[in-house]
Amino acid sequence: MSKAIIVGSSGQDGIILYDILEKAGYELIGLDKESIRTNQNAGLKRSLNICDYEDVGSLITLYKPDEVYHLAAFHHSSEEREIDPGKLWELSYNVNTSSLHHFLEAIRLYSPTTRIFYAVSSHIFGIPPNDLQDESTPINPISLYGITKATGLFLCRLYRQMYGIFSSTGILYNHESAYGSENFITAKIIHSAIRIKRAEQKKLVVGNLNAVADWGYAPDYVNAMKKILKLSEPDDFVIATGEKHTVREFIEIVFNEVGLGWENHVEERGDILARQSSVLTGNSNKLRAKTGWKTTVAFEEMVRSLVSQFSANYEEKKP
Repeated sequence: MSKAIIVGSSGQDGIILYDILEKAGYELIGLDKESIRTNQNAGLKRSLNICDYEDVGSLITLYKPDEVYHLAAFHHSSEEREIDPGKLWELSYNVNTSSLHHFLEAIRLYSPTTRIFYAVSSHIFGIPPNDLQDESTPINPISLYGITKATGLFLCRLYRQMYGIFSSTGILYNHESAYGSENFITAKIIHSAIRIKRAEQKKLVVGNLNAVADWGYAPDYVNAMKKILKLSEPDDFVIATGEKHTVREFIEIVFNEVGLGWENHVEERGDILARQSSVLTGNSNKLRAKTGWKTTVAFEEMVRSLVSQFSANYEEKKP
């Protein structure tokens, strides 16, 4: 029976991955902040801090997993209030970079056959020179989030090349599911449309209707992670659809799905954006060629499905 540790198991991708691996018969340990979720008894403590090397080293020594998925991330959305740069760096570095190094070093010392996947972000490319980015695109982050994620990618390469650790990365573009946080624009749009339809909210305010993103379906991206760790050699892979869609397109589909005309309920206000985002679109040809991966849900179908799932969740939570 295979054993896996999922770091960031209560986030969108972690929830999906835990469910998929459990159904596949894995023994699992899911870590998030200082909580532990598991489907087996491995003599674990009730809590574990991924930012503490002693905690991570003890876990790897005890459990010796076949696979580790490092999905934990501290990310600050462009519509959230600014955080003090010093505090933002500390939070980003501890979660996105330092905790990864703890796992890589513990694997090197105590479980060198363990394979580790690290979730990178397209933000490592900053403002890229080309419309489509792939694994050869220059890494040039322009945010603390991008810098810490780029550092994580370089750490994986270092441990791969110097110590022979199977450390692979996935450079993830925007991907959505019903577990998405309302701190981010897609979930905010869907939640708002549902509440407006129910007369619980008057309007939706967004920063830029013409903002462009490469949006995919989260279960497809999690499936890519699994495929990457099953390869014979570790490597870096872009995980993306390669398609561009605007926030306006997303809004139009969502509001049509709930039976409303979006123009009457949406206000565009650039002043709510703490910073501007660059246009990022990924070329996943390498991933597709190496693993046979492909997307299973088209953009409009994905958005309609998300509206349905968010609506069902909304009904369940009503008193």
